[in-house]
Amino acid sequence: MEKNIEAIEDLLAKAAEYGVASYELIKLKAIDNVSQAISSCMPHLFIVVLIGTILFFFNLGVALLIGEMMGKAFEGFFVVAAFYTVLAIIIRLFLYQRFKMFVCNYIIKQLFK
Repeated sequence: MEKNIEAIEDLLAKAAEYGVASYELIKLKAIDNVSQAISSCMPHLFIVVLIGTILFFFNLGVALLIGEMMGKAFEGFFVVAAFYTVLAIIIRLFLYQRFKMFVCNYIIKQLFK
């Protein structure tokens, strides 16, 4: 009878160790997947920031050029702002779902890589 009790206690101890080890493995795999996804997104984020900076200065120049042609500098900024407002409305109406799906699929693909 004592052998059975010792065997059950040993089995329970091994099951507890297995549970802890499984939990640690799942945690490490999750950390690995998230770090892989983030590290693959960083170069894209850098390029987006770089393109954003370039577009900012380009738009500043275009606004000043249009303002000079119209006679007042602030009018050029209104024209550029109106252009981007119309562009944002068009993107929101027609391309929002596609863009959202693209980003979601990219993140999911990176997480399950």
